[in-house]
Amino acid sequence: MDTFNFSEVKKLLSPGKKILLTSHANPDGDAVGSILAMLHFLNQMNLPTVALLPNRFPEFLHWMPGQEKIKYIDGNEKEAENLFLDSDIIFSLDYNAPSRLDNAGKFLIKSKAVKILIDHHIKPEIQYFDHILSEIAISSTSELVYQFISEINPELINRAVAECIYVGILTDTGSFSYNCNFSKTFITVSKLIEKGIDTAAINRYVYDTNTEDRLRLLGYSLSEKMEVIKEYNTAIISLSQEELKRYNNKIGDTEGLVNYALSVKGIRFAAFFRETKNKVRISFRSIGEFSVNEFARSHFEGGGHKNAAGGDSYVSMEKTIEKFKRLLPEYKNQLS
Repeated sequence: MDTFNFSEVKKLLSPGKKILLTSHANPDGDAVGSILAMLHFLNQMNLPTVALLPNRFPEFLHWMPGQEKIKYIDGNEKEAENLFLDSDIIFSLDYNAPSRLDNAGKFLIKSKAVKILIDHHIKPEIQYFDHILSEIAISSTSELVYQFISEINPELINRAVAECIYVGILTDTGSFSYNCNFSKTFITVSKLIEKGIDTAAINRYVYDTNTEDRLRLLGYSLSEKMEVIKEYNTAIISLSQEELKRYNNKIGDTEGLVNYALSVKGIRFAAFFRETKNKVRISFRSIGEFSVNEFARSHFEGGGHKNAAGGDSYVSMEKTIEKFKRLLPEYKNQLS
């Protein structure tokens, strides 16, 4: 962060510049929070700005201010390509590699726009970006966005900006249960509260607004699909496409499932396997020193944070889980 030239970037944000805000595929609360916070901020500067996501985000975030203005790449690839190519500045928020945009990554690479990265994941692919604000020891990209706005024009942090940043921090720390052992995070949250946000209401919108189908899927997942592997202090949950369809699964319905597995007494490593059309998507969580980021990078083409990461498998669910279980003996000492 010390090497980021705020004054130079501030000069770039001049009248008439066309700005594109982007975040990663399958956007979570931090992706949506950071992109909307920046949208509200730049709109106050009267800069023509478009917020663009690869696909839709969970329904429990649909209350967020400004979410109706977001455009989507899925089904609108030509329009999305034009946005990338016509923009003067592109912000990459909460991802640090073009591949996280799925097929639209090639549009980012092709664009001649000035590319500004704001992200908190490890190993950014720096060759694709002109300005890089990257910090690992922070709760979320949304908190980095708060720092960015505070440097550029802190007077423009209004309630809408604050609400969006708070959602990003809240969701990327699992309600302040991980990735948040930093005093500056809580200082940031206190400043957001001073802007008039209602933390209790936001918590209720995010965590206590469920459809009947989602709750029934949760019950089924815990009672029928959770497996505890005591020898390795590990628990897993898996859901096939057929099972997801049975409960009318919508985007976001499985959000947080892996944390239930991790909450079992004595468990240090948890994984959630979700079958999609062309792959098995895996969420990893851990407690303590065991790095799921390294595990995901080494075995499942993924990555993330030390205690929260994701990965992909391109074989069947059965073979994916078999591979996962075969790997556990290698990590027995770390998981004991």
